[in-house]
Amino acid sequence: MTDTVIRALDASDAHLFDSMPDPLDARKAHRLTRHRPEWKRVALRDGVVVARGAWWGGPDDTEPLNVNWFDVAEGEEEAGAELLRTAPWQVELELNPPADWRTDPARRAATQACFAAARAAGYDLLVERFLYRWTPECGLPERPGRLEFRPEPDDGVFFDALRRIHSVTLDAHALLDIEEGGLDRAAQAELDFFHWCPSPREWWQVARTPRGDLAGIHIPAHNPSGPCVGFIGVLPEHRGHGYGYDLLAECTHFLVERGAEFVSAATDRGNHPMAANFAKAGYPVVRERINFRPAATDR
Repeated sequence: MTDTVIRALDASDAHLFDSMPDPLDARKAHRLTRHRPEWKRVALRDGVVVARGAWWGGPDDTEPLNVNWFDVAEGEEEAGAELLRTAPWQVELELNPPADWRTDPARRAATQACFAAARAAGYDLLVERFLYRWTPECGLPERPGRLEFRPEPDDGVFFDALRRIHSVTLDAHALLDIEEGGLDRAAQAELDFFHWCPSPREWWQVARTPRGDLAGIHIPAHNPSGPCVGFIGVLPEHRGHGYGYDLLAECTHFLVERGAEFVSAATDRGNHPMAANFAKAGYPVVRERINFRPAATDR
């Protein structure tokens, strides 16, 4: 077998990225995603692309936030691993296979090849997630009317709520932030993401009970690919009442009332209460997301 050649792309040869087969329908998944040519890399053998990766960040980011398109040809797991190992950016890897990847033999094989390449490159599995996409055909979820929603201009209110929400959380990314930097870090990471989104700060809302008690928060947002559920969180002392559904329903209505023709969302597979809320609200699972992180501790 000839040696692998790792090649960074630019605008002149970005077409090489599209020369591989697409068994996981990544092109369809990323039809609204803008990938910069200079953040794309391929592995070639005898001039043929056998692995590819597209790193991604927002329009104002100077470095990629993650690699969210990664493919490996059959039997080329080591080429894929080399592609990841030699990249100048050691950031989180997102694999986004279709929802049926576990039962479709071809898609299962393609996904597992990516898993093997990631692990060979030193990446560790962090979490498996459900990806949702609401469209008008799903029908608007009913608003229960149990909570009162209003904007809140004070970031401190959200920071305190996030600390309390994450004190009892099932979210793997939040748990990682807590492990590495405590509740303050986890809360600040969420706030930083909310501010990073190109949607108005005025959209952030708190939810209160009729007695005026703060029950939770929801963040309707736009990320660079469109409208999304930025965050849903119920304070620990108000859990057990199904308020997560109320927040999700309100978030959906809020975005639709501002012109959203679809709403994207995600939750960890292990977060069974939130997954149940998405099902109740009529959000179908369209893909899964498997997050890997570089094993190095100095990233």
